[in-house]
Amino acid sequence: MAKKQFKAESKRLLDLMINSIYTHQEIFLREIISNASDAIDKLAYLSLTDENVGLSRSDFAIEIKLDPEHRLLTISDNGIGMDKEEMEQNLGTICRSGSLQFKQDNKDDEKLEDIDIIGQFGVGFYSAFMVADTVTVVSRKYGADEAHLWQSSGADGYTMQDAAREYAGTDIILKLKADDADNNYSRFLNENEIKGLVKKYSDYVRYPIKMDMEQRRLKDKPDDAPEDYKPEWETYREVVTLNSMVPIWQRAKKDVTEEEYNNFYKDKFGDYMDPLSHIHLSIEGTVTFKALLYIPSQAPYNYYSRDFKAGLQLYSSGVLIMEHCEDLLPEHFRFIRGVVDSQDLSLNISREMLQHDHQLKRIASSLDKRIRSELTRLLETEREKYNTFWQAFGRQIKCGVVADYGANMEMLKDLLLFWSDAEGKLVSLKEYVAAMPEGQEKIYYAAGESRERLAQLPQVERLTDKNYDILFMTEDVDEFVPRTLMSYDEKQFCNITTDDLELDTEEEKQQAEEKKKDFASVTDFMKEILGDRVKEVRLSQNLGSHPCCMVPENGMSFEMEKYFKRMNPDIPMMEGGRVLEINGDHPAIAALRRAIDEDGDTAMRYTNVLYCQALLMADLPLEDPTSYTDLVCSLMQ
Repeated sequence: MAKKQFKAESKRLLDLMINSIYTHQEIFLREIISNASDAIDKLAYLSLTDENVGLSRSDFAIEIKLDPEHRLLTISDNGIGMDKEEMEQNLGTICRSGSLQFKQDNKDDEKLEDIDIIGQFGVGFYSAFMVADTVTVVSRKYGADEAHLWQSSGADGYTMQDAAREYAGTDIILKLKADDADNNYSRFLNENEIKGLVKKYSDYVRYPIKMDMEQRRLKDKPDDAPEDYKPEWETYREVVTLNSMVPIWQRAKKDVTEEEYNNFYKDKFGDYMDPLSHIHLSIEGTVTFKALLYIPSQAPYNYYSRDFKAGLQLYSSGVLIMEHCEDLLPEHFRFIRGVVDSQDLSLNISREMLQHDHQLKRIASSLDKRIRSELTRLLETEREKYNTFWQAFGRQIKCGVVADYGANMEMLKDLLLFWSDAEGKLVSLKEYVAAMPEGQEKIYYAAGESRERLAQLPQVERLTDKNYDILFMTEDVDEFVPRTLMSYDEKQFCNITTDDLELDTEEEKQQAEEKKKDFASVTDFMKEILGDRVKEVRLSQNLGSHPCCMVPENGMSFEMEKYFKRMNPDIPMMEGGRVLEINGDHPAIAALRRAIDEDGDTAMRYTNVLYCQALLMADLPLEDPTSYTDLVCSLMQ
């Protein structure tokens, strides 16, 4: 029995196949099962015109056998099989695909549309050498009387001889390598390991994948069992089907119940809570695919950590290609869980990555639109569910608006929710604008650590008096959202702590100018006392019943200043200048004015107290809390 050489630049090429193309050893099982599925597909296709095949769809199966004693793993199928010439061509020539040749030979037959051939490159078979010292193939072609055996230990070539096989099909027999310090090949002889790998990679291969497994059950209770009889377990062996075959996303929507959708989600993605909603798609067009997406009702515990892996599971013809395909989802929808299955993907040689991204981009674009549409539906028709979603993932939507100025901003702005001070609940920008009273021209908002603190801002009082609502924003990213949007429905955003509220009439503005002149001696005195601690002291009409407040001078709000300091604590940041605003109608300012005329020392202390109070109201740190305490106590004396 002469040894033959591979019909390729054998050693170098086979070494590339074994060591470079595949990233995980366990992939070999997926590849061999996919080849077995293709072989069955070919015989199933032949059975459409040849009644002598004698097999119905329910008769086809893939069988896995384990022999730990001899370190043998066998994968068998009852597909079309190969004759000697085909074994020479398909197994003796690296990178020649019999499946691809079959598809090309029958490309004009309409019946082939229902037969989905997985293998295309002819290299998947050689992944077996990652885990096996010797690979043996026994195959009998449908319609032939004899079988043949092909055997190889790697790049040194292969041998062929006659063999016996009862019926058409192929056996792939792997003699697994011995374990070493870096590799545990024995795990591929473990029943539960094989079951898990089939579930992971080949769960939706359309034919049953069977294996004889050890099972447990309770023994039957004996008729003469005593009263204190305790049930006993026994083990037995049984041939079980390892895969579910028909994935839920391949079924018609009308045939899937809500419970089935929810159970699939919880089993597949390890969540104990039902999802808020699902999106079941079957798209045909420039790229054809099916998808089943879920909007979770809660964020995973590690969602905002580096450990969280975003992306959808990507299948090609029911075979898992990528566990987390990040390219299918934009960053702002990274919380979506689900699967996408397409026959149109141009996979690379290992079927672990994609050769071209234009197909993926088309799928991603379609998914993006469908997700936005579903979220909009929840917002408009199932508000309670949307509020639950917002509590879990609203920050992600806000980050999407801020991170990608332009298209994303326009597509996502209607999904935003903020807390309405007037309504006492979350509202959308559309709802806020629709509720604006006549005469209101701006969208007023304030950013801070809590709604309770924001409600106490001096500016809030005057806006509330005019029946104007204020949006309270309490997350770090909130400060950037209105600055990114700039406006909504032609209404400009206005930060009530930094921007001009523009509430005064022309007459009120004229009166304010005259009042500023009247209080010039007070503001000049306070600026002289405070020195460089403030950029300016000025009179304000926006303080309601409060005596003073601190506002930023250069547009950078105090909250944004705090944010940058938290992000870069060791880097000196430019602080926004402080401007002290005073309320000329407040009794405390009247007392200060009298003190300036009568007692300069008391006026100085009043000025420092007002300055410190303004810092506290703005949630800014006091330079010297002890001195402030002593100052207040001295005034009390």
